Amino acid sequence: MIRRYLLAGFFTLLPSVVTFWILRAIFVALVNVFDGPTTWLSSRLGLPNPPYWALALVSAAATLLMLFIVGALVSNFIGARIQTWLDELVMRIPVVKGIYGATKQLMNAIQSGQGGSFKEVVLVEWPHPGSYTLGFVANRNCAWTARPETEGLIAVYVPTAPNPTSGYVVMLEESKVRPTQVGPEEALTWAISGGVVAPLHRPRP
Repeated sequence: MIRRYLLAGFFTLLPSVVTFWILRAIFVALVNVFDGPTTWLSSRLGLPNPPYWALALVSAAATLLMLFIVGALVSNFIGARIQTWLDELVMRIPVVKGIYGATKQLMNAIQSGQGGSFKEVVLVEWPHPGSYTLGFVANRNCAWTARPETEGLIAVYVPTAPNPTSGYVVMLEESKVRPTQVGPEEALTWAISGGVVAPLHRPRP
């Protein structure tokens, strides 16, 4: 009975602990970013070094303000032109342009709904025949390969557990990609939990 209670308590508190750990990591990162500027400004004004809670408030407010200003700037013509110029400048830097370009294209695809955008969850054989996993349709057009053997292939992103941001991109024949009624959030939860949290069962139409 003691073991049963311990396990029940562990699995009850685990989601809260993981959520708290992620939020704390984000919180600490924000504080570290604005720690130097805030401390420097306080010393210039002749004020004592701000306490940790004040740094946290300043960091959160500065982050929200920065997001708002950037969003407002890129929403008008001048801001859009500046963003285009910065994009062209970054794309001239070796190594950086590969990372920045891939991230930029991914964000544009998610925002515009172009080419799948990870909204369609499919069942694929992975990593070898006879074993299956869930994947996200990334793009249904692989004609960019200019190879006859790749005609009709679909690009599928297969997430890894427990970190779905690291995964594999594979090109599969459409006949080997089976549609599902699983939503993207359910599929991500399934991957993060290591298959423990199963998607809701839906009867076949």
